[in-house]
Amino acid sequence: MNRLTRISAPEGVAPATAYTHVVMGSGRFIAVSGQLALDEGGALVGKDDAAAQARQVFENLRRCLASAGATFDDVVKLTYFVTDMAHMSAVRAARDAFLDPERLPASSAVQVGSLIAPEFLMEIEAFAVVAE
Repeated sequence: MNRLTRISAPEGVAPATAYTHVVMGSGRFIAVSGQLALDEGGALVGKDDAAAQARQVFENLRRCLASAGATFDDVVKLTYFVTDMAHMSAVRAARDAFLDPERLPASSAVQVGSLIAPEFLMEIEAFAVVAE
């Protein structure tokens, strides 16, 4: 039995598409810092390629979650920081390759003027809750 509850359409709120409005659960809280498209050696993956960067970012998130004993099934919130909202289709495609589209977390997407360096097109952070 899943210990997380997802509410896609709270009363009086338009139904969510491609995310869940509310995710709640109990257990140990995990915060994963915003991840960039860096390989394990610190090199950029996917210069000027939003799809490649998104795949690398989600792989980095997967590895960070695993280090804390979590998976994407435990994620309750994702925050996307993109330098251009046009990159969101690549982000969603990568997300759907790693997460169950029927069990999406709450999420927010924010367009920013820049990230730590101009070659980075996105940064994504995650919050998760795992059983005690």
